[in-house]
Order: sequence, then C-alpha cells, then structure tokens
Amino acid sequence: MADLDLRARHHQLFPVLTEAQIQAASRFASNGPRRFAPGEAVSAIGERNVPSWLILEGQIEVYTHDGLSPETLVIAHERGHFSGETAQLSGRPALAGSRAGPDGCVALAYDAAHLKALIIGSAEVGEIVMRAYILRRVALLESGGGGAVLIGRAGEPSLVRLQGFLGRNGYPQVVLDAALDQDAVDLVEKMGIIPSDLPLMVCPNGTILKHPTDAEAGACLGISPQLDAEKTYDVAIIGAGPAGLAAAVYAASEGLSAIVLDQRAIGGQAGSSARIENYLGFPTGISGQALAGRAFNQALKFGAEIALPIQIEGLEVPRLEQVKSAALHLQTNQGGVKARTVVIASGAEYRRPKIENLSALDGSSISYWATAIEAKLCENEDVALVGGGNSAGQAVAFLAPKVKRLHLVVRRALEETMSSYLIERIAALPNVVLHVGSEITAIEENDDKSLNVIIRGERSAKIESYRLRPCFFSSGPTRTPNGCSRLSSRTTRALSPPELRFPASSRPNSGGPPYPWRPTSRTCSRSATCDRDRPNELLPLSVKVRRW
Repeated sequence: MADLDLRARHHQLFPVLTEAQIQAASRFASNGPRRFAPGEAVSAIGERNVPSWLILEGQIEVYTHDGLSPETLVIAHERGHFSGETAQLSGRPALAGSRAGPDGCVALAYDAAHLKALIIGSAEVGEIVMRAYILRRVALLESGGGGAVLIGRAGEPSLVRLQGFLGRNGYPQVVLDAALDQDAVDLVEKMGIIPSDLPLMVCPNGTILKHPTDAEAGACLGISPQLDAEKTYDVAIIGAGPAGLAAAVYAASEGLSAIVLDQRAIGGQAGSSARIENYLGFPTGISGQALAGRAFNQALKFGAEIALPIQIEGLEVPRLEQVKSAALHLQTNQGGVKARTVVIASGAEYRRPKIENLSALDGSSISYWATAIEAKLCENEDVALVGGGNSAGQAVAFLAPKVKRLHLVVRRALEETMSSYLIERIAALPNVVLHVGSEITAIEENDDKSLNVIIRGERSAKIESYRLRPCFFSSGPTRTPNGCSRLSSRTTRALSPPELRFPASSRPNSGGPPYPWRPTSRTCSRSATCDRDRPNELLPLSVKVRRW
C-alpha cells in the first residue's frame, strides 16, 4: 500500500491496541486462543465467513492477488493488531488471504456475531476497529487489490455497466484495455476470445466470465448473498438507497433482525451523485457513493444484512386469521424471504424523454448519471445534460471542469427547481451554455459514436443542432412504483403515493375473493402515518408487486 494516499493514516489503518484494550477485547472472542504453526494457512482469498483475528503472539501475514497478478504482501500483523476489513462484518468472501508468520502465531478469533458484539459492547475498541476496517476497504478500492479484473474496450456499454456495478457496491477492480494492455491481449489471444465475448471478468479465484450480467458477476464474486428461506426477519426492506439504509440502521440498532434487498447497488439515485452539499452534517460536501458506503457500513455494524442484486417479484400476505402470527413472504429471483414487516423504500421511477430510438443508445452515448466513470469517457468533449433539479445541478458542477463545453437544457428557469448555491456555481462556470425553455427533440448516433442532437426552444421555436459526445439525462422522478397496496397497521408505517390501492381483483364486489375491506376516512400522505386505530383495513391473500 506504499503508493496510496492513505500512507499518512497508517496508524489508523493498522492500529495497535494497548494492553488494557487487548484485555477488554478478549472478553468478546468466539473461542480461546488458537496457535498456528509457522507458515500455516489462516484464511484464503474468496473464503466466506472468515473471522477476524486479534494477534497475541507472533505474526499473521496478509496478502492479496487478483486473477492475473502474483501475490502482494500487505501487512504482517503483530501483537495488538486486528486482522480483517469490512467483509468480516457481512460474511462476504475475503478479499485478502492470510497465513502465520515465520515464527507462527497465537490469536483470538472473532466471527461476525462476536465481532459485532465487540464493536457495540466496547465503544473504545469498536471505534478503532471500525475506522481501521473502513480505511482498509478504501485502500483496497484505490489499489484494486484482491478484486476483479475487467477486460474490454474502453467506453463499451457492458464494461461501463460492470464498472458501475462493482464501484457502487464497494468492490475493488482493475480495468484493462483488451487491445492495449499486454496482460489482457495475451489472455484474449490464449482463450480465443471474440468481440462478442467482451467484456471479460477475471475473479480472484481465477474464474473467467464472458460478458457477465450484474447477477452473474455478483454471484462469482460473492457479492450476492445466500438467502436463508427458513429464517424469519423482523424487518425486510426493499431498496438500498438512503431511506432503505436508514431504516436498516434504525431497525438493527434496536435489536431487530433486518435484511435490505436491492436489484442493483447500494445508494440508489443519491449514490450516483458526484457531490452532495446540502446534506445535514457534511459542511464540505460528500459524494453519493461515500454517503452510501458510510450508511452501508453503519447498517452492517448493527447487524443488518444487505442482499443484492436481487429482483423482487412478489409479496404474499397471510390470511386475516393468521395475520398476528404468520410472516409476510417476499418472492425474489433468488428464492423467498420471510419477514414480519416489509418496508418499501424502492424510490421513484425517473423520466425518460420521448425521443425516437433513445433506448437503443442507453449505456453507450446516453447516460442517466454522471460518475467518475462517465466523466473519464467524455473528457474534453462537448456534452449535453437535460434536467433542472439538484441532481442535474450537481452533475453539471462535476462534469463542467472536465469537458470542453456543456449544454444544459431545461424547460423552466433554474430558480424554480434548483437550489440557489448550485445556480450560483453553474453561473460561474464559463463553459456551460444554458438553454432555458428548451428540449431535445431528436438524437442520432454517428459512426464515430458522436451524437447529432437537435435542441428546440418551446416558445421561440428556434432549432439548433450540435455534435456532442455524450448526452446525460437527469429529468427527475415521475411517480412511485405501481402495484403497492396498503397493508394492515401491524406491518405498515408511512406509505406513498398518497393513497395506495389494491389490484381491482382484490376489491369487494369485483369478482375477487371476499376479503374484509373497510376504507378508512383518513388517507396516507407522503408525510403522514397510516391510521393505526383501524387494524386489518386492507388484507388480500396475495399481492403481486411489479418489479422495481
């Protein structure tokens, strides 16, 4: 890790506990001290549920490697050191391997449950360990150590998708150009790879995937969890954005068993923001990915489980006579999840302009978020961004210093939809061209992947054509997902949209099953709480929920 900016924080990356702290931590160990012979393997890269170790005597050597590179020694832990990083909190596959040093070692093991007990039970030691684990994961992300190797063509949509999936889920990666990097060229030639096989993903265990989906990548790397169909959680939360992660933190910190499910990555829409400056507690601002990462680690600290990428396919509600004892059943593409309460925090659907053939350009010349990956692909280019909300403003402030010229296309004056600090920042950017009262009416892709973009003024009817690369859309939400239904007060807190309705087949006198159905005189608004004095208001046997 000598080449990392984190060198100055070495004492926090690899802290040494005092004798008093060692004694305090020893009380939380899974078992008594264990002795390892010189050079004996302690854990392997890719192994699940690897415990953390508190070294009492000797050394534990930690190393990393990816599917192409040789082993790299990271650190030799000595007395008072804790091994591990954030993977130890979740039971995910280890990104580093370890072995006993040349003189062997004696160490105390902490499985995930005992590690969390230590972090919660000893505030002093817990703070030291959590800080070290978070910094170690950051160091792995910066170096790409122990992660996946992606091989593809620069800017290829599938490669960009995989980069985003791994990055937003905090998984280290190294990206190699299939035509320029010698290691990549050699592998492509050796395997007889054809263009349609790209991108390749080389997992740390040596497995090579051709053109993998997010789900296939997650399964190979161990990001996707192994769901326990027999376990009943106190709370299942759909959506791993800020709201879903906050719900997980609050539920788990109260001692409830909680699981968060999401179809893609942690952070939701906020996770793609380059910088958020009006979030309470961060006066200098914070990136959406960093905010999501902190919330993710906080949820893990209290014992919440995070399961992704998982597609929610349905929700089964028990019969009225069973509602006090039976669990709700979530149906997913990876099996079932049972919970006593389901929190829907799946966010909103975002507008996609009605432009002909727009969907064919998604992921290549069209993007719906602006992260470092997209910014690198459009350096020194002319680009367009559509949207007048805060997310759009943050994207403009992030992209403008990196591009040649940025055309910001909005229907209304920015003062109506954007925070003033962002408006002032955009006004100070010399390479931003503002098109107020305008819209993009047509986009055509050229052979060189550049775009011919037609911008029309809604009032002036002025039509302008620009050659751009690429085009970003941040047009804001339209509505919350269809198919959500009001459940009983036992399982429901705040709901949105303002009044959720059953499918017609479940309503009285509709030909559907005659379940009790008494409309309340109160509605559930975005800020209101459902009427808890009217239990069992709407209880169908089965509610099918659309995919989010």
